[in-house]
Amino acid sequence: MFGFGDMIAKLKKDPKTIVFTEGSDPRILEAASRLLASSFLTPILLGNEDEVNAAAEESGYNIRGAQIIDPAKYEKLDEMIELFCELRKSKGVTPEEAKKILSGANYFGTMLVKMGVADALLGGATYSTADTVRPALQLLKTKPGNSVVSSCFILVRPKATGENEVLAMADCAINIDPTEDELVEIAGETAECAKIFGVDPKVAFLSYSTGGSGKGETVDKMRNAAEKARAKYPELPIDGEMQFDAAVSPRVAKTKCPGSEVAGHANTFIFPDINAGNIGYKIAQRMGNFDAYGPILLGLNGSVNDLSRGCNAIEVYSMAIITAALA
Repeated sequence: MFGFGDMIAKLKKDPKTIVFTEGSDPRILEAASRLLASSFLTPILLGNEDEVNAAAEESGYNIRGAQIIDPAKYEKLDEMIELFCELRKSKGVTPEEAKKILSGANYFGTMLVKMGVADALLGGATYSTADTVRPALQLLKTKPGNSVVSSCFILVRPKATGENEVLAMADCAINIDPTEDELVEIAGETAECAKIFGVDPKVAFLSYSTGGSGKGETVDKMRNAAEKARAKYPELPIDGEMQFDAAVSPRVAKTKCPGSEVAGHANTFIFPDINAGNIGYKIAQRMGNFDAYGPILLGLNGSVNDLSRGCNAIEVYSMAIITAALA
């Protein structure tokens, strides 16, 4: 499996616990079984204990050693409710309302991370992205200095040399139409995430225009965002606005933006909106034969990640390692 050696080595030195909100899902159980065969990451499965064990037995997965927590029977539920009410004080949440909300595994699991019971959370096998992200935004909030939560995908494809081609793309899952300043923050977070995967980031702000060849509000947005990003992150190679061909083709780059240290060699791509980002990474995944890891949530004050509802057990296992390593 791509690039997980360093992450696993890191986790072996400092083992973590990770909450799976959908504890009886067969994909989660298969991934948990694989994790339990190692010693670097302990799964916490949410759900009714009998139902989780029955689902594991039916699917043939050994989850002995996993911690199973039933939100309805949690011994620290009163403590959790009290903290939840404090966190949501501005909304006037009552203990009765809190108890009802915390019966949902997405909120309950996020509170386990907030309380330090777990180091990380992975959800979304059956929940929507919004149902995974909303509790994290409300309870964990953004990191100090950050104003927005965003996401990136890491795309990996083997090369003939035996090495891997690794790209980062953002934001493909969270922010529908980010502002210039939000794009600057997204670029910085994405570049830092790319480094964890061994990428030396060269950041391209993408558009249908290269260096003013086209006109429009989104062109201006991407050009201005690139300028602001260069000022904020002077250590990063950043350029834009540019078209995708100029970003990745050295031949096209010579014609469209000569002298750019990014054009023709970009590996970290910032899209103008979620339409472009989501379509772009899925084209790379489905037609370019890239493996896609993500969405990896960025900017949160805690390690929470979202699965695609179409994920398989290998993707769950991979995302669990990524999520825990980022904790």
